[in-house]
Amino acid sequence: MVEKSIRIALCLLCSILCHSFSALAATPDQNVQLKDDSEDGFSMEPVLLHDRIKYNMRKSLDLDDDGCYLQPGKKESIEECGFTTSTILIIHGWTMSGMFESWMHKLVAAVQRRESEANVVVVDWLGLAHQLYPDAVNHTHRVGQSIATLLDWLQGEMQLQLEDVHMIGYSLGAHVAGYAGTFVNGNIGRITGLDPAGPMFEGAESHKRLSPDDADFVDVLHTYTRGALGVSIGIQEPIGHIDMYPNGGDVQPGCSLGDVLSTAAAGNFVEVMKCEHERAVHLFVDSLMNMDHVSYAFQCTGPDRFKKGICLSCRKNRCNSIGYNAKKMRKRRNSKMYLKTRADTPFGGYHYQMKMHVFNRKNADDADPTFYVKLYGSHNDTDNLSVDIADGVGLNLTNTFLVFTEEDIGDLLKISLRWEGPSDSWSSMLKHLKSSLWSWSSSQNNKVLEVRRIRVKAGETQKKFTFCADKTEISPGQEITFIKCRDGWEVKPRKRFHY
Repeated sequence: MVEKSIRIALCLLCSILCHSFSALAATPDQNVQLKDDSEDGFSMEPVLLHDRIKYNMRKSLDLDDDGCYLQPGKKESIEECGFTTSTILIIHGWTMSGMFESWMHKLVAAVQRRESEANVVVVDWLGLAHQLYPDAVNHTHRVGQSIATLLDWLQGEMQLQLEDVHMIGYSLGAHVAGYAGTFVNGNIGRITGLDPAGPMFEGAESHKRLSPDDADFVDVLHTYTRGALGVSIGIQEPIGHIDMYPNGGDVQPGCSLGDVLSTAAAGNFVEVMKCEHERAVHLFVDSLMNMDHVSYAFQCTGPDRFKKGICLSCRKNRCNSIGYNAKKMRKRRNSKMYLKTRADTPFGGYHYQMKMHVFNRKNADDADPTFYVKLYGSHNDTDNLSVDIADGVGLNLTNTFLVFTEEDIGDLLKISLRWEGPSDSWSSMLKHLKSSLWSWSSSQNNKVLEVRRIRVKAGETQKKFTFCADKTEISPGQEITFIKCRDGWEVKPRKRFHY
């Protein structure tokens, strides 16, 4: 029964992907040329176009409240809606259902709670987005032009300052915002791209997608950059002033196949399939709702270096908070930043860079040790956390690695380092099946490594400490305890990094 359910789920997955990108799969080049207005099948009278794009200004947190509709050219709609100055526009993307998805209501409510005095406007282009994907793509610049027309009109009627305008676009909506920034008379203050769509935009010229030229500050969250059928649902390349890649912009915690299948059994498979793509929205909502639990991203050249713990620096604006709280960084373009997150809200966690020099002391030339660390803090302790070093633990050299904790442990007081023994896990046993049982067990017991110190840097506080051990030698199945070295006993006031 379980196998049958898995087969059904996988068939559904293939069906959804094929339906979504059937028009693209037959094309070897993702960068399909956008059609001009003059081409047959896509021309549309301006009046008809505006009729299919609505600007719903939300007036209350009540989902049943229809809000008020701004209508370019009709000044009375400004008065009816009570339009003020600061304005946030929320733009959805391509839709298979033709209806707003649940994330829209969550995002609107979070923005309203955080910015109660701002105009929160939902750009409704569902009629143009509920089409074959390539057709919806070809409507993005028309919708962007319509938004620009609205903003130009509000500049004239209400003296709207474009620096007070923030556009938030999800998937295709991010590129719609980019077009609006291109067409409007002046410079928009900020555009946030939430996992901007990849198909037909990856590798495109900057004026045909969201780019840093479209606003004074363009920040982008990338959460689904893995390829499927030759395309990536979310755009892979950096396209903003800062581009943040939570969990490498790849596999998001809570969106694994196991999570997908378990939720699919409850009848929510289609929703779960959007888990990674939509995670960008939920991270942004989290940044609005959990102001006391800020998530930080760190500048790095790529995910592999970040996983090594090399990039936890906040010097010269190398770190930034993600989502709504991101600090404006106009002088940078396409700056890649990385972080790890939890599987659920609050998504923020704590990053630690650790360095340890591992000495070979006895019979360990061929050792392939699996290490675990456990952190003891003034507030909480962690479980055993695996030491993830891509190329394996190097002997007689310094190993640098990243440790991520989901809970705030307070000030780090003590570290235990455990060498996984032959009986600790199946993976450890499988490593040594090449040897006979006798030689394997005897050689394991005789292997000795030495670790004298562990140097630690906390990403969120930027504090550095060195931890020392009295007993420095370790063999499989054993652990060493490290406490702060004599010059690191004093616990300085602990606070998260501020700009």
